[in-house]
Amino acid sequence: KEASSKVCGKKGICMKLGIVGSGMIVQEFLPSLVQLEGLEIVGMQGTKKSIGKVEEICVKYGILKFTDDFNKLCEFGIDTVYIAVPNFLHFEYCKKALEKGLNVIVEKPMTTNYRQAKELSDLAKEKKLFLFEAITTLYFENYKKIKDWIGKIGDVKLVQSQYSQYSSRYDAFKRGEILPVFDPEKAGGALMDLGLYNLHYVLGLFGKPENVKYYANIEQNIDTSGVLMIEYKNFNAMCVCAKDSEGKRIGVIQGSEGKIISEEAPSLVGKVTLKMYDETIESFDDGFSKDSVVPEFKAFINAVNENDLEFCYRQLEKSLLVSEVQTKARLEAGIKFPQD
Repeated sequence: KEASSKVCGKKGICMKLGIVGSGMIVQEFLPSLVQLEGLEIVGMQGTKKSIGKVEEICVKYGILKFTDDFNKLCEFGIDTVYIAVPNFLHFEYCKKALEKGLNVIVEKPMTTNYRQAKELSDLAKEKKLFLFEAITTLYFENYKKIKDWIGKIGDVKLVQSQYSQYSSRYDAFKRGEILPVFDPEKAGGALMDLGLYNLHYVLGLFGKPENVKYYANIEQNIDTSGVLMIEYKNFNAMCVCAKDSEGKRIGVIQGSEGKIISEEAPSLVGKVTLKMYDETIESFDDGFSKDSVVPEFKAFINAVNENDLEFCYRQLEKSLLVSEVQTKARLEAGIKFPQD
């Protein structure tokens, strides 16, 4: 059994977190999460089917309470809930939590469409609660360094963000076994998954575009891969996402006087390099691409414990913009969900 997750900050303030879900992403981030200062993981919720696994996880990490009922989780004395369930359930859980007066951290995408995202944003602001989309990209120092460098490369001409990863569930999909990640009934597809990181990468740097168009490869009514073209006034961005094939995972920003390269997928960013055409080269790496959950959760914990709603709502505006653009691109490509 590992050490208890209770590690309070210097002021003795701890975010008291409840986790909804016990899937792969939860199991990946828990080893790092339990070590973070200012956070106490109070309890977990799974389904009736997964409750045995939930109990094993709780024992392993010193989490004292678990349940298969959301209402009961909310009675464990938590102030914040982390929601890591399939996409189509995000809105329902977020709304319930906010209505109960709880802060929310929700796995990406925040919701299935912009209408839902706006409703949650309005509710969080009305109640003066925190609502964060867990999107790693925005919190890396590597990504912030790209922002610092953009002014050095002259006029931006072209931008690329590429994230292709052959899904472990794609073979089953081809056999007719439709799991949530490829299920249009459950808000699946490449744009809702890997494509969202591309959107945050580009929109986080350059803001709202003039236009967007998604050229999707569609199988069984869902996009398994595609190219998203984002138009700005003086340049274009190309975003490639694929769950049905492998390709490069990289970011490139080309300017009239130099270029910026990030060496990993936009979810990790990785080492970044500024290459000027006068042969000046500068590189930077914060080292967090292998422990990607740490920067974002440190920011969430600090904001909640310091009651920094202003920071939260700035981040929320970025998530709303991404949701708006993503929803427009998806619907125009003919990919519709029941929630639309």
